[in-house]
Amino acid sequence: MVDRKQLEEIYKQNLENDIINEIAKIKGIELRKAINIYYSSKLAEQIENGSYGIENMDAKYLAEDLIENEPGLFK
Repeated sequence: MVDRKQLEEIYKQNLENDIINEIAKIKGIELRKAINIYYSSKLAEQIENGSYGIENMDAKYLAEDLIENEPGLFK
């Protein structure tokens, strides 16, 4: 049986994957670059820390927010 902590970790991993895929799709970039961008972002840190309940938000919204609020990552 999977406990709550394991389920939360699986959900977080799936959310991160979905955000990375959305970044790649929206910006038309390779997944490798999208991965680097995501893990360099404040968003990745917030999700890891569980800040602000952000891990419960929609991946597409979070990807769009990252693109809008951290444009310096896309140079």
